[in-house]
Amino acid sequence: MSQFRVAGKGRVDTGRLVTFTFDGKPYKGAQGDTVASALLANGVHLMGRSFKYHRPRGAVAAGSEEPNALVGTRRGKGRFEPNTRATVQEIWQGLETTSQNKYPSLKWDIGAVNDAAYMLFSAGFYYKTFMWPKNFWHKVYEPFIRAAAGLGVSPTEEDPDHYASRYLHCDVLIVGAGPSGLAAARAAAVDGLKVVLVDENPEAGGTLLSEPQAQIDGKPAWDWLAAEVEALKGLGVRIMTRTTAIGYYHQNMIGMVEKLTDHLPELPADTPRERMWRVRAGQVVLAQGALEKPLVFHGNDRPGVMLAGSAQTYLNRYGVLVGKKPVILTAHDSAWYAAFDLADAGARVQAIVDTRDTVREDLLAGAQDRGIKVKLAHTATGTTGRLRVNSLRVNPVKGGTVGDGYTIACDAVLMSGGWTPSLHLFSHTKGSLTWDDDLTTFLPKDTPEDCVIAGASRGLWGIEAVLNDGAEKGREVAAALGKAPATMAYAVEADRPGTGITHKELPTDRSPGKAKAFVDYQNDVTAKDLRLAVREGMRSIEHVKRYTTNGMATDQGKMSNINGLNIAADALGKKQPQVGLTTFRPPYTPTSFGAFAGYHRGEHFEVTRKTQIDGWAEENGAVFEPVGQWRRAWYFPKAGEDMDAAVRRECVATRKSLGIFDASTLGKIEVKGPDAVEFMNRMYTNPWTKLAPGRCRYGLLCGDDGFIRDDGVIGRLSDDCFHVTTTTGGAARVLNMMEDYLQTEWPDLNVWLTSTTEQWSTVALNGPNAAKLLGGLVEGVELTDETFPHMSCVECTVAGMPARLFRISFTGEIGFEVNVPAPMGRKLWETLWEAGQQYDICAYGTETMHVLRAEKGYIIVGQDTDGTVTPYDAGMGWAVGKKKPDFVGMRGLARPDLVAPGRKQLVGLLTDDQSRLEEGAQIVFDPNQPVPMKMVGHVTSSYHSDAVGRPIALALVEGGHDKMGETVHIPMPDRTIAAKITSTIFVDPENARLKI
Repeated sequence: MSQFRVAGKGRVDTGRLVTFTFDGKPYKGAQGDTVASALLANGVHLMGRSFKYHRPRGAVAAGSEEPNALVGTRRGKGRFEPNTRATVQEIWQGLETTSQNKYPSLKWDIGAVNDAAYMLFSAGFYYKTFMWPKNFWHKVYEPFIRAAAGLGVSPTEEDPDHYASRYLHCDVLIVGAGPSGLAAARAAAVDGLKVVLVDENPEAGGTLLSEPQAQIDGKPAWDWLAAEVEALKGLGVRIMTRTTAIGYYHQNMIGMVEKLTDHLPELPADTPRERMWRVRAGQVVLAQGALEKPLVFHGNDRPGVMLAGSAQTYLNRYGVLVGKKPVILTAHDSAWYAAFDLADAGARVQAIVDTRDTVREDLLAGAQDRGIKVKLAHTATGTTGRLRVNSLRVNPVKGGTVGDGYTIACDAVLMSGGWTPSLHLFSHTKGSLTWDDDLTTFLPKDTPEDCVIAGASRGLWGIEAVLNDGAEKGREVAAALGKAPATMAYAVEADRPGTGITHKELPTDRSPGKAKAFVDYQNDVTAKDLRLAVREGMRSIEHVKRYTTNGMATDQGKMSNINGLNIAADALGKKQPQVGLTTFRPPYTPTSFGAFAGYHRGEHFEVTRKTQIDGWAEENGAVFEPVGQWRRAWYFPKAGEDMDAAVRRECVATRKSLGIFDASTLGKIEVKGPDAVEFMNRMYTNPWTKLAPGRCRYGLLCGDDGFIRDDGVIGRLSDDCFHVTTTTGGAARVLNMMEDYLQTEWPDLNVWLTSTTEQWSTVALNGPNAAKLLGGLVEGVELTDETFPHMSCVECTVAGMPARLFRISFTGEIGFEVNVPAPMGRKLWETLWEAGQQYDICAYGTETMHVLRAEKGYIIVGQDTDGTVTPYDAGMGWAVGKKKPDFVGMRGLARPDLVAPGRKQLVGLLTDDQSRLEEGAQIVFDPNQPVPMKMVGHVTSSYHSDAVGRPIALALVEGGHDKMGETVHIPMPDRTIAAKITSTIFVDPENARLKI
């Protein structure tokens, strides 16, 4: 057994030894140990180096609040994680751990030179140091800062693990399985309520695991705990351990991360490493307990200086003495009990040094019975020891005056500055806080969520107090859900309630400018840094935080925020509430990117949406491309064809006879209601009042700034119903924009908006024979120019299926779009495909669609526009209603810069040498100007066109509409290409081909 392991103590299995390595050296621990408890059992306190000064650091806590003992963990190839808390990482056979932020070794770190030069690294030094000379930033400062940044080393290998996510709904969610959480669960688990109890630790119990001396209702604490856990399971309570509630979101949505395999020596097949839970709860009980505060004094960061409550946890939960000759330094009763427990376990406690003048008589008697020296009204003014503390210097304090100091030899200093309620999740709810002068801390007050706070989280101390409070809060949430649970009461013997005082920092006899009294251990923020920030003008605690980096470490200020606030308030001469409290943000503890990504990696990185016709396209050899989240057929190559050959064949076949295209991915929104026409008038640039039912119109949508956001053909099916189409990638954006205006600007309009993109499968038929094919399959309408002219729509039957039929064209040929209920999409396609064989029907993909539309000068929003193009720039001023009183973007279009000459405008380009331009290529007027040339535009679309007999292109060019026939130049790496500006319409400008 390890030299600091205490026989008969702890909940670990010392009969099952586990071998792991730390910095390559093997150590043995017990089954159930964490890395920290196992190292401490082997007498190892040095576990890391601090960020700025590279000072030696050891574990100061025993839980997730630990700022110092961060290690890298490895499990074979690819499974490496930096910045893992040694205090929560359970050991298993073969675990590899490494210390961080050191070179060449943990004991001899060259970065420790920063500690000797600490006077150069005062608060805000980076703001003052890296200002001059200016040209040093890119060459010297930034490379140096980047090289020095961070604690751990980022993984370089692909993570082989996978991660999962699930949703959970419950009546009551209780966060924290300590005594108050357990009592709340018991009270709330009535009449079939679904209760979930979560805790970040491997087992439930909370403080009971560290204080086994208590007798609860006549049972030893651990016996009561085991029976209570079984009773809760019998009541149907779901107990989730190794699960951290990382964030509290609106409407009682709690984000939780469950660790599934990090404690296992062998990975079960197909088991995710972590699972993200999104929990929606009717009522929430926050029973997260409290966090012990360190004391602020010179040298309070050496390895071996730790929280008294954590030392108690290491002893009673893990069976480890953190020191054989400890000194207790405290301002709170709770540390006395830690001293008693360590003394009873065989430690020779050198002294209890208490900053208070008086303490309870029973505490003094307990110390006397164990032969422990007591030093009341004393302060600590320093420690010694390079890699582990070996002495504590203490001084008497009388009347505010610090007396002569003396040294107490020790191998550990166990400190307690009192306790701070854990309010991180509560603060996520935007709940209000109230300052308690007696406890010198913030306590929860009101919250907009259905949430109550129980136990130490609201400032109660002692097992009996938090048990009974938990029971009361459990009854409260059950009553809120319409239940009437019975009143419960707990009696606890050998309880240890305590009181204390809070220090800003301990009085010292040292020069304030030389004292290294640490507040934020990880970022090396000292008390003098905080006072300097105040002297240099920082008044808000948020400014002090950013100037000093206090509370910006990976522990999110769990150990530093209250001490930092007290010191800043003292320096400002104000009460703490006047200085403020920094904002806690999710996640509560550092969380892996994998847990957030969940299933979204590799092929599942983004959802792939497929149409009903996708399977037919795949069976017929289509090559696909992603468009937004959709997988769309790009082209259909035949044997021996590359993309260019296939696209040219598809274009020719469509213009010659008949092409069929899957247009199901077009966004579709149904706008319905008595005020539908008024809503359309306000949203789109076009007028809609006079559009008759059964007719369609091209719709152009702008933002408030007057720039084009989306477009599509819109059919008016009835007086109060519009079938709106959008671009494939713009459907969600357009619907959100519509909803935003309807809810915030025009709530008086009686309109309903429904996304119908996935309700309809859409098949487009284009070509001279489109009407001939479709005419024999349509019931209810005759497909002629007289009865069903271009830009018409009707609800009818096509091939025996209910349909919405639109006569529209994105190719310049006779065109129809047939919408049928989505499940019927493939059947419609196959019916049309079979019937179209007599016309040599040709399936075409998105690339052919692009060529055909470009030949007609039809734009694609997002390709031929770049977010700064107005309807007039695009040559579509005809789509802007001149007599409309208002529409989205109307005022934007009148801005002086949007009507100024020289704006980039959409034009066509034909190259002099008939070469095909590259999309995105920059355009200049004068090819002989010196470099850097003035770019006046760029190519937006470029294709080879058989219909034109040469390559064509669309481009945005400064003042392009007034430069028809002029020549522009496109510089390329090997040559400069000349091109003539033309109209955007290259094929059939008279639209004769649209007539049946």
